[in-house]
Amino acid sequence: MELKDRFLKYVAINTQSDESSESFPSSACQWDLLNALVEEMRLLGLEDVSIDKYGYAMGTIPATKGKESAPVIGFLAHVDTSPDMSGKDVRPRIIECYDGGDVMLNPSLTMRVTDFPELSRFVGHTLIHTDGTTLLGADDKAGVAEIMTAAEYLMSHPEVEHGKIRIGFTPDEEIGRGVDFFDVKAFGADFAYTMDGGYEGELEYENFNAASAKIAIQGRNVHPGYAKGKMINALEVACELNSLIPATERPQYTEGYEGFYHLISLSGSVEQASIAYIIRDHDAELFERKKVWMWSAVDMLNKKYGEGVLTLTLKDQYYNMRKMVEPHPQVIELAQAAMIEADVTPIVRPIRGGTDGARLSFMGLPCPNIFAGGMNFHGKFEYCSLNSMEKAVRVIINLARKWAE
Repeated sequence: MELKDRFLKYVAINTQSDESSESFPSSACQWDLLNALVEEMRLLGLEDVSIDKYGYAMGTIPATKGKESAPVIGFLAHVDTSPDMSGKDVRPRIIECYDGGDVMLNPSLTMRVTDFPELSRFVGHTLIHTDGTTLLGADDKAGVAEIMTAAEYLMSHPEVEHGKIRIGFTPDEEIGRGVDFFDVKAFGADFAYTMDGGYEGELEYENFNAASAKIAIQGRNVHPGYAKGKMINALEVACELNSLIPATERPQYTEGYEGFYHLISLSGSVEQASIAYIIRDHDAELFERKKVWMWSAVDMLNKKYGEGVLTLTLKDQYYNMRKMVEPHPQVIELAQAAMIEADVTPIVRPIRGGTDGARLSFMGLPCPNIFAGGMNFHGKFEYCSLNSMEKAVRVIINLARKWAE
């Protein structure tokens, strides 16, 4: 199957994860794609194809003759799409030989180059974009399609020498649970790569340290005409907490290695309210300081309004994989060499986010991240370059060969 057809097939399957769900995977629809991938791996002739009760789908591309002792390399991608926007009834649009101009998603919505200047980098490419009513799903079905296309190529071209290759697909990455039950030992790779990046050439082995902060606020509602000295407006307390966050430490004012506090929800009434943040920083010490600051802000407001008015639940989500990957420089060096051989210029920079690979690296599987060719993830302006996706496939094939040299 051609890469484009495979990708379009995958994005047609709704796999949106659900942060409010306690099941795993968090949404039943993810099983549709996971089971389809298992069947496809079997049809391609992969060995050891399996799917467990948590939805982790795995398969093996066996080593070519004489390369059985080479390191076992893995490639991973996640099947779920972001809960930030609907992934149901995706209707992709295709532009052959993009001319560099604005892209009309539908009669009432246009993706303008002035708003998204990186579009100018894709002149001459085949672009696949949304119709403006859903996200596209390139995050991370581009990675899924690339791994499966590379697997098909390697299975049908035995002249390309390589060691044992393991491929795997995970659910619920978008809600931070992607490898909660992942069995690293069963996967059996020495090193791995997630195909989950954006712009062509991205190679990432540094990511944020990440935590979530949820604050429940118990107010006291009385008639506003008689509220003096009695009312505690939970919504106003939430707004007061948010006003304490340093203005320069919010996502819209940060870049590079700069961390942030990001307000992701605020809801409620005078009587009860809730406010939630994600906390991010590449530097472990600064990350801990940000968490201490959040505790201090909540403590200060409790002293002001009364003990127990605010209840903070703070949970670490993942950590910077750099210290787990750096002891294995060949993981990065071979990825760079594989890119150069595919006529791709490596762009080594920190992820301003996280991947399954970050957590896997701390679980004993060093796992940096490689570009998949998608852009503007999690929203209606999402698109991908088929040309970049094709190069990602070539990078996978090159890596498979180079690890066996």
